[in-house]
Order: sequence, then structure tokens, then C-alpha cells
Amino acid sequence: MPVKNIAVTPSAYTYPLLIKSLLITPLVHSPEREIIQADGSRYNYRTLNERISRLAGGLASLGIEAGSTVAVMDWDTHRYLECYFAVPMMGAILQTVNIRLSPEQILYTLNHAKADVLMIGADFLPVLEAIADKLETVRSFVLMSDAADPPSAPVKFSAVYEKLLSSAPTNFDFPDFDENTQATVFYTTGTTGNPKGVYFSHRQLVLHTLATAAAMGSAACQGRLHREDVYMPLTPMFHVHAWGFPYVATMLGLKQVYPGQYLPDRLLKLIAREDVTFSHCVPTILHMLLHHPLVDQTDLSRWKVVIGGAAMPKAMAIAAQKRGIDIFTGYGMSETCPILTLAHLPTARTEAPPEEQAALRTKTGLPLPLVDLRVVDEAMQSLPFDGKSTGEVVVRSPWLTQGYLSDPESSEKLWNGSYLHTGDIGHIDPFGYLQITDRMKDVIKSGGEWTSSLQLEDILLQHPAVMEVAVIAQRDEKWGERPLALVRLKPEMADSTSESKLRKHVAEQVEKLGLSRYAILINIIFVEGLTKTSVGKLNKRAMREEFAATKIAPEEEIS
Repeated sequence: MPVKNIAVTPSAYTYPLLIKSLLITPLVHSPEREIIQADGSRYNYRTLNERISRLAGGLASLGIEAGSTVAVMDWDTHRYLECYFAVPMMGAILQTVNIRLSPEQILYTLNHAKADVLMIGADFLPVLEAIADKLETVRSFVLMSDAADPPSAPVKFSAVYEKLLSSAPTNFDFPDFDENTQATVFYTTGTTGNPKGVYFSHRQLVLHTLATAAAMGSAACQGRLHREDVYMPLTPMFHVHAWGFPYVATMLGLKQVYPGQYLPDRLLKLIAREDVTFSHCVPTILHMLLHHPLVDQTDLSRWKVVIGGAAMPKAMAIAAQKRGIDIFTGYGMSETCPILTLAHLPTARTEAPPEEQAALRTKTGLPLPLVDLRVVDEAMQSLPFDGKSTGEVVVRSPWLTQGYLSDPESSEKLWNGSYLHTGDIGHIDPFGYLQITDRMKDVIKSGGEWTSSLQLEDILLQHPAVMEVAVIAQRDEKWGERPLALVRLKPEMADSTSESKLRKHVAEQVEKLGLSRYAILINIIFVEGLTKTSVGKLNKRAMREEFAATKIAPEEEIS
């Protein structure tokens, strides 16, 4: 039967899903709520809206128009938040530059994205000096500062940020346009070769914002985000839109705190001073805070924290809960905007001891609304929700990137079979909770069986002497691969802990949990630190290369 089209009134407003729409609600119900900087300065949402208009006017005076690309290099500040809105609302493209890449990689991303304007914080002028003469498309530079005049630099600055805003009008006529217009671009980390450009449209960012707000707000009690929360990002704003939460926080009209550079004493003081109740970060950031001397003087009992970017160890979940932190996992990747799942607890489990709650809080979680997530075999056939059947995680949702910028071959591989391939291995239990067991490239294949590096890391982190650990595969003539654990010990327990003690601990837990018997083939090396990516994740690729030729004493064969 043919489908009848719904009649549209000629004068009706079609309402495209544009980022500017996220500002409508907070300006009505919370116009006086504050946006706060690390130095204590603050302004309200009315001023935020005015500054967004001024920034757009200032950029327009530099020649920025629809389709132009504006790159930003800065710490997490109110100015970055203003760029999140003003640039895409003009119809231009916001490039969030990963400040922790090497100068050569930063140069590559700026040239590859064809940036027209570079807005840069003063701390990053040494990087600019190293690459300025090799920039191919950047024609204007703006110093992200309130300085009266720019410092000596290898380029001529077109403007200083605050002076640019002060000279621009307080109103800017942000136009309507196609909601599928590109809004942002940034570059992935931890890949071989050059970073890949990932891009998103207005429609995708708005839908991701709405779905994340729905998932966070519909939680019965644990992990619920609401209008009275106080938000502080601890995921860099250059990294996947700070997981999209600045857009969520702004749409909901939350009080927001921007910490600048991530210094542990500053972060803990801001949590206390501004009564921060919601943040998100990778495990290494929370680990840094939990082991800082100031943590014992800081009340964290109202703080909700989403952990993502890497698996959260159960030991961390337990330690955080004992300090009163409502900690839980979120899952996604650069290509997914990023949030796909959140590990909210059923109300009945919120009274269980921390050790029992940790099993659910560290799960990868339940899919957000509109997320079609499957675990499949090599033939792309869905596996049952039995908590055991393991395969690759593939996904569809309206906000996934359509591909990699100017890289059709990688884009086609990413979307093979009309689902986005995450490269993660996992299973789904009967209640719908996803559990990632490893990255496909990190799983250890011993004796024809898969051994999860994440499970072994979690086991080792439950030993009281272990501070950090990374488990990687090491080539072995007999078994194919063996697990190699790179362990950083707590200083006060380093002298009393041996490799044999940790191996015994692993063997006991492997037997208790019924894991692959090949896990007891683990080798252990004590290290002073672990190599991480620019966003704080364990860089296992680099560690595999570093320790590929390491000689390990042969162990007794297992039967």
C-alpha cells in the first residue's frame, strides 16, 4: 500500500536540528546560572549567549563564513565552550586540535582539515613556532587570551580573543541551514600512521545531546544527571567534544566549571569550592586524584563520575565508592560521537556492598535510546544475549560518523556490512548489559584460545601492591602468544612484592573465576611508568613495540 505523505503548511517552520537550538531552553529557565573559570571569574548564561554572538561577529570580520574551518588549541576554558557554539552556529566547522599530539601530527591535522583560522592559547606558542612556516591554509591567528597585546610570536596575530569580542556587536544573526551541515572535525589518536579525521553534523550532535540527556536523566537514582547538578569536564574538550557533555550541560542550563589545565590540586579544590557534582574522565585522571594528598581533605560524597576511554578496574570502582563517589562506566569511541552505553545500576542493587556493585558499575553498560548495538560472529550474525557468546561489537545510531575525512578506503572498512565496526570484543547478558572483554588488536591468543588482557589487568589491580598495570601480548614459539604484564607497584610495597607473588595471585583468581588456563602463562615486568596516548589511555601498541624483543625466562609448561 502506498504511503500517503503528510501535508505541510507552506508557512510552517521546519525546525532543522541545529546546535543553536540547544541554547533556547537555558536562556529561559536558568539565565542567571553561572559559567565559572579556574581563577574564580564567572558569568551567567545571558553573558554566554552574548559572547557567542560577539565571537561569531569577530570571526566574520576575519573572513570566516559558512564552510570555513576554525581550529582551536587551548585548555578547557569558557572560551572553548563559546567556540563549541559560535563556530558551527555560523555554518563554519570547528576543528578541536589535540594539544597532546606531536608538533608534526598537529601540523598534519591542521593541513589535512584545511583550517582557515587558528585560535591558540599562549601555552602552545612553542608548538606554533615549530610548525608556523609549514601551515598550508591558515591565514589568520587569534590568541586565546585577555592580554592587551599579543606576545612575541612566530606569526602576526590578527586579534587577541577578548579584544576581538569587545569590538564585535552583541547580536549576530545565526542563519538556518541544512541540519546535515558539517559542524565539527577532530582527529583520532592511537592509530598507526597519520591520525584520521572524524566529522559530525549539526543533526548528529543534537541527537547525541538529546539521547545522552534522556539516558542520564531517566536513571532512577544512581548516576542521574539533573538541572541542579554542577558540571566540570575532566575529559579534554579537544577529545570527541568532551564526550558531548558540554552540549548536554548547556542545554540543561547547569552551573558549569572549566578547570583549564588538569592539575590535581586545582581539580580537587574546584570540586570543593564550587560543589561539583558531575564529571567524566579516563581512569588515569581519577587514579591521579584518588592518590593525591589533598583527596583526604575533600568531600567527594556528592560527586558522580562517568569513566570511559579505557576499562575501569573493579579495584578503582570499589575505592571510589568507599569515598562516596557515584562512579560508573560509559562506552563509546571517537567515531561514535561518542556515547553508546552507560552502566546505570538497577535500584535494587544500589544498597549492595561496594564489592558487589563494582561488578555492574564496571560493565560497559546499557545502550542509549536510538542505539542499535549487536555482538556478531565473523559472518555478521547476531550472537545470543547469554553473557557468554563473544564476538565483535557493531553498532548503528543516528549520530555515528559517516566516515573518515578524505579517506574513503578506511571509511568503507569502518562501515562494512552497514554497521559501524568498533574493533571491540564483548558479550551481552540477558539483561541487555554489554561487557567489552578486549580490543580485537589487544586480545592474547595462547594455545588457540583467547585470553582477555582487560580481565588480567583487573585481576592484578586487585592485588594491594599494584598501582597500575598493562597486559600485552608477547610472541611465543610454543603457545603463539603469552600475556606480559607491565606492573607499576605502589612505592611503599615495592620491596615486599615479587613476580612470583603476583603470578600466584593471578593463578588463584584464574582458577576461581574459571578463566582460560593459558592466563597463568603470564610474565611480569616491573616498570616505573606506563606509556599512554595523548588522551590518557594505555598505549598498548607502543608498549608491544617497546617490549617485543624482551627476553623472558621460560616457565614450566602447563598441561
